[in-house]
Amino acid sequence: MPKELPGKVNHKNKKNKKFDFLLYKNNTIKSLNEVECFLRNIKNLSNYIKLYKILK
Repeated sequence: MPKELPGKVNHKNKKNKKFDFLLYKNNTIKSLNEVECFLRNIKNLSNYIKLYKILK
């Protein structure tokens, strides 16, 4: 048998995977939640910086 090269796809062994909507939905919700938390933390940080400048 010939040795397979890395990066080459063997189309004979490639299986068709089903598209899992529930998995993608859950991943999307988690990603949006992480973005929301990040933006909330940035807003809180900017409030602390403003408060620091006022009290300085």
